[in-house]
Amino acid sequence: MIAPMADTSSLAQNLRRLRDAKKLSQATVADKAKLSRVAYGNIEAGSANPRVDTLMRIADALEIKLQELLVPTRTLRAVRFRAAKKMTSREQVLVDVARWLDDYNELEDLLDNHVKFKLDKVARSFANKANDKRAIEAAAAARKALGLERDDETIRDICGLLQERAGIKVYPYPLASDGFFGLSVGDEDGGPAIVVNVWDRISVERWIFTAAHELGHLLLHLRSYDVARSDLGDEDKLHEHEADRFASHFLMPDSVFKREWQDARGLSFVDRVLKIKRIFKVSYRTVLYRLRDHDAPQDIWMQFQVAYARRSGHTLKKADEPGALAPADFDASMAVEEIVAARAADEPKRLSSEDFVEDRLSFLVRTAIDRQQISVSRGAEILGLDLREMRERVASWID
Repeated sequence: MIAPMADTSSLAQNLRRLRDAKKLSQATVADKAKLSRVAYGNIEAGSANPRVDTLMRIADALEIKLQELLVPTRTLRAVRFRAAKKMTSREQVLVDVARWLDDYNELEDLLDNHVKFKLDKVARSFANKANDKRAIEAAAAARKALGLERDDETIRDICGLLQERAGIKVYPYPLASDGFFGLSVGDEDGGPAIVVNVWDRISVERWIFTAAHELGHLLLHLRSYDVARSDLGDEDKLHEHEADRFASHFLMPDSVFKREWQDARGLSFVDRVLKIKRIFKVSYRTVLYRLRDHDAPQDIWMQFQVAYARRSGHTLKKADEPGALAPADFDASMAVEEIVAARAADEPKRLSSEDFVEDRLSFLVRTAIDRQQISVSRGAEILGLDLREMRERVASWID
């Protein structure tokens, strides 16, 4: 029987996209579906209208439902999608996001339950600004518009903040790729929306940073939202840097960051960075990036790696996140009450030494050593450290 619903153009497009996403060759799919390579090639080229039983075998070969081969897909246009590596699954990601957006918007229409985009005014006010501080200014404006009036107010639930207060849809999308962290969609394509790669090999801190990073793009770079652009040219690199800067200041307001960094100045460099990252729920990279914004040494990344390796016995790999958070800290599908309950139930085993760091005495010791009022050996005695540990700590100090 010939497939009555089969539109050969949609079928061909779906076949190629799904096969690419699964990284399978035409010959492999043909073999699994018990077809000749030529017969399968004709179907994927759109020059043949196959029987239903043939399509069912192809669907089984691709491990998908038959419907996925037959249903036309919507093409997203107003998307900012940059990946550090070439992705065979790029098309599939966009199709999945389009379907998710369509379902999301359909439900909102059905229930007449829409959350207005609260940051439209911020986006418009910064669209034509061109100065090296606009990312910082936009972060402050966004925080104010979202009711984060106090400089010291940390963001404990970024998904809830973006969805309930900002009117931005958030899609946690697990994809086995360390070259893709997320994307964002403009309102003309059913957004504004932010997609975050929540693959379990990517840290929760990176999920949180990605959400803030994509928010930066939505507010600062809407004019560059074009799905056809996937390169990382000079303009894109500038935009990526600006979005990073926005995210850093959105998650860590300047005044409170400076205060917390200053209060912890008596700790070793590693402990100091880990304490700040725990306060703001950001990655250690975000803290180091922010320090670069405050005239820290150019080799601060190397300094941290060396100090961390000296203490732990190993260096940090790209995907490593010391003292990482649990996934419950970023779960868009959980209600606020569930998140609170999960945190309460999980708290004892999730707390670590970085959560309970006394630094007042360390601050005083450092101040006295800096002013040459006490010796390094006296500082070691006060803090209960041996002289070697104390010297290592002093050597790691930065302003």
